[in-house]
Amino acid sequence: MSHPTSASLFSRALARIPGGVNSPVRAFGSIGGEPFFTERAQGCTLTTTEGVELIDFVGTWGPAIHGHNHPRIREAVQVALHKGTSFGTPNCYEVPMAELICDVVPSVEKVRMVNSGTEATMSCIRLARGFTGRDKIIKFEGCYHGHSDALLVKAGSGALTHGNPDSAGVTRGAAQDTLLLPFNDLEKLESVFRQAGSEIAAIIVEPFPANMGLVLPDPGYLEALRALTQQYGTLLIFDEVMTGFRIALGGVQEYLGITPDLTAMGKIIGGGLPVGAFGGRADIMDFLAPQGPVYQAGTLSGNPMALAAGIEAVRMLKESNPYADLDRQSRILALAMENAFEQKGIPVQIPQVGSMLSVFFCESRVRDYDDVLRSEKSHFTRLFHACLQRGLFLAPSPFETWFVSTAHDTAAIERSCDILTQAIASL
Repeated sequence: MSHPTSASLFSRALARIPGGVNSPVRAFGSIGGEPFFTERAQGCTLTTTEGVELIDFVGTWGPAIHGHNHPRIREAVQVALHKGTSFGTPNCYEVPMAELICDVVPSVEKVRMVNSGTEATMSCIRLARGFTGRDKIIKFEGCYHGHSDALLVKAGSGALTHGNPDSAGVTRGAAQDTLLLPFNDLEKLESVFRQAGSEIAAIIVEPFPANMGLVLPDPGYLEALRALTQQYGTLLIFDEVMTGFRIALGGVQEYLGITPDLTAMGKIIGGGLPVGAFGGRADIMDFLAPQGPVYQAGTLSGNPMALAAGIEAVRMLKESNPYADLDRQSRILALAMENAFEQKGIPVQIPQVGSMLSVFFCESRVRDYDDVLRSEKSHFTRLFHACLQRGLFLAPSPFETWFVSTAHDTAAIERSCDILTQAIASL
């Protein structure tokens, strides 16, 4: 029996799904062409419906730190599946997951499970407002915290890729208490606190912004955020949906030794299944219903299959501590690209930390959203297609981060370096 082609599936999808995709980042709108459809995934590779095998550096946009379809995660899901898919009551996976998260994430004393990163960040904002009795929040240009109305203002990720950072349908009222500032500009941040510090409930930040490409904080910047928020009685929220369990087991907060008040999590703690979580200081978390006045709920929160997968994923990270190896493999990739671009005479910046990296076509270090927008885009379009033709899949946008997994062994990294070198030479 023949499989439908990606082209035929996409044609059918366009007729029934807006834009043919269920998440805008999957479209090829910013780089041209049509998306392929994946038939299966294993280790560090995807196999398309046409049977083409691709080395994958998207990793389902972050969760696949162990690669795809890991046997231990698959077995954990199968065991949970035999017990039932959902109960509507507390289940036996919720407590071990909560204990595991509190054990490894430095700031988290109590945690609540949700179903997505968007739910996690949205709930952090509501909780911060309820706890402080203040309305205003600060977010940074280009940082993406999911698609809830108050946070979809100059967001990164798909909103930036599709040239629509301020989404239609977001009312002025929903965003009027969101104060927008450039990342890495401490002077402007201090000025806002001098003017309105007593009104600011929280700062929410990706500690290593990774939804406009990877943009690293200036030395001391995150420490200054912590000091300012403590000075003004404002909560500091780290959105570690992407960096949590990836930069280090305890996320950026462990990596840099900075303790936020609340943390949003997701991706890796679902082992490839839909999940989110948020947690922090016990006195803040106790403001949540049913104990406190801040309401948050979800029918499928703490889903047993998702938690079974996530528990196994995090346990494997604790056992293997792969972070030095992931950093080394990522550095090899970055160095190979730097050398190839230098030979080609194309100026490039390749920020990299741990298993995350991205490419900006510009002369100097990228520090904020405006720098990202000023970088050259057409080189990436050509690089993407040249890599795809040779068997390497990158995120279909110049504004996304690449992810290395433990399944990217030496052979896969060497092959990837060869493909990238060839692709760069063809630009």
